[in-house]
Amino acid sequence: MVEGTASCIKYLMFIFNFIFFIFGLGIIVGGSLTLTLYSEYVDFTGNTGTAIPIALICIGVFIFLTGFFGCCGAVKENYCMLGTYAFIMVLLLILELAAGISGYVLRDDIDKLVDDNMTDLQKEYNSSTSTQQLFDNMQKNLECCGVDNYTDWMGYNMSHPDMVPESCCMKPGTAGCNQVGSATLDIYTKPCYNALKDLLLRNIGIIAGVAIGIAVIEIFGIAFGCCLMRKIKNEYETV
Repeated sequence: MVEGTASCIKYLMFIFNFIFFIFGLGIIVGGSLTLTLYSEYVDFTGNTGTAIPIALICIGVFIFLTGFFGCCGAVKENYCMLGTYAFIMVLLLILELAAGISGYVLRDDIDKLVDDNMTDLQKEYNSSTSTQQLFDNMQKNLECCGVDNYTDWMGYNMSHPDMVPESCCMKPGTAGCNQVGSATLDIYTKPCYNALKDLLLRNIGIIAGVAIGIAVIEIFGIAFGCCLMRKIKNEYETV
């Protein structure tokens, strides 16, 4: 009965670690895609925009390797490998908890950083081609206009102070679509700060959901690893 239970634990641990291994691979892919997304808006988000996906990729690699060693440890029933695996899993849980707390504590600072960066860059719209392209792409892709309000653009064009950039138009190329007075019909009225923030929050929400799923798998992995280690230790003591 004991031998049968041990075998069951061994195979369950292998299955959980294989899932963990796949999760790690998924996080690496997701982190890479997020990095591509954030890099487009890095001037607005600062280093925070790239730090999050880079950290995800590193964690994904860590999880990928941990899952691999967990599978090997379960199959080979290697006590040292299982001990190292359990230690790494506990460390991962602590790091995830610390990252979650840090993100929650610093959320207001990050919001202010994005708002300040966008406001400062908007002032360079007429003097910098790269900034102009950055804002135009964001306003088209996120269907927004201005940092906090579409009226932020009033006066940016000295010849036509009552107009916003054409990238704010719902239908670019239409005559008068960027006239401030036509905002309710032809101009995007959602602030770009809110649009970008919503985009980041959606991605962070997905990341948080995945992290919770991983944490559950980690707890099971640690439990199965410790049970298998105890079984191996008892066999050594018996011999």
